[in-house]
Amino acid sequence: MILSGKRYSWIGEKANEIRCFLSFWKKKFKKRMFFSFLLTALCGRMDLKCLFLGGVTLFAYAFTFLVALAVTFVLTPVVKNFAIRIGAVDKPDARKVHHGLVPRLGGLAIYAGFMVSAITTIGFTYEMVGIMAGATFLIIVGVADDVVSLRPKVKLLGQIIAAAIPVVIFNINIDWINVPWHGIVYLPAVISIPLTIFWIIGFINTVNLIDGLDGLAAGIATIASIAIALLAFQMGQWTAAAAMVAMTGACLAFLQYNFNPAKIFMGDTGSMFLGYIIAAVSVMGSMKTAAAAVLIVPLVALAVPITDTLLAIVRRKSSGVPIFSPDKNHLHHRLLAKGLNQKQVVLIMYALTAFFSCIALVVIHLSLWAGIAIVAAALILFILWARKLGVMKEIVPSPYQMKMKKEKEEKGKESKSKGPEEKPALK
Repeated sequence: MILSGKRYSWIGEKANEIRCFLSFWKKKFKKRMFFSFLLTALCGRMDLKCLFLGGVTLFAYAFTFLVALAVTFVLTPVVKNFAIRIGAVDKPDARKVHHGLVPRLGGLAIYAGFMVSAITTIGFTYEMVGIMAGATFLIIVGVADDVVSLRPKVKLLGQIIAAAIPVVIFNINIDWINVPWHGIVYLPAVISIPLTIFWIIGFINTVNLIDGLDGLAAGIATIASIAIALLAFQMGQWTAAAAMVAMTGACLAFLQYNFNPAKIFMGDTGSMFLGYIIAAVSVMGSMKTAAAAVLIVPLVALAVPITDTLLAIVRRKSSGVPIFSPDKNHLHHRLLAKGLNQKQVVLIMYALTAFFSCIALVVIHLSLWAGIAIVAAALILFILWARKLGVMKEIVPSPYQMKMKKEKEEKGKESKSKGPEEKPALK
């Protein structure tokens, strides 16, 4: 059979279309193979199962991140309106740097995003139930503080109870430490329980005290969470990694509303929750297979707020000011006093936290003395720089000092108004 020219031309066109179609998908396939090989190299697996980190697909981590991101992003405006309705707003004063009324309670949105993501991806494992229970109690304490302003001792008691829930009831504690040149040292309950509670409370207050500028606490917690998540990836610990990925997603979503100029503050509800989750997840049973690493990474990653907190305690003690008395002499306040704006100061603090987080992830793979030398050198340089900025001095009087000065002046006026006491006449 002889095909007509017209029929032959039609077949040629279709054949050319099919050839172009196959060529297009061949190029796509080659690109996908290239990215698959690249991802395989990053994961340290020389096979096509490169979509796995810590034994879990990247999709699972992405889903965990996106759920926390979406829930927090959607709920933050709702929480903002709720905070305005009940009067939970932050008013400007001499110590604070913002202007106008700003709603608090933003931590509720972070909490909701984290909890929904953790429940849908991790589930109700024994340890996560303990961490969630303690977090829920701490959120109640935080909401009460943001609404009615609790006394420092009452708030500290609430933090102790929140920390004790996972430690005492669910046995999430630092029960052994790997001591160099000695080996594993098992800690009795009378030491491990108070030590772990102190660990959690320390991180709660560290993040709480650093929450002084728009987006500062959320950004620092994000960077620290990424560092701990990367450590968990290396150890193949899905639960801890997923929890930190969920925290990262929730914080990044909240930053959309909290970065300068902030539309909402996280309040003590959020700052205490962030510190609690970082501390509790880092000592979960699954993470304790490398006890030294899980203690070093969060400590070094949060070296900036931890050091700032310790310097604040020393400064207040030496000045006769109660350690829980707020002031405007933290590192970020001193940077503002040098003429930088809020965004510049926050970005500097982010950069410092990222720097120390990188150090933390590097030193855990080095020898003991090399790691100590690197961390010590970085901390010494940071402390010297902070001292030069005036962090160790009460440059700006704290509200406590101003109150005491006012009371002293009032007493002086009263004594002057009374005049000198008349001496009894001698007989």
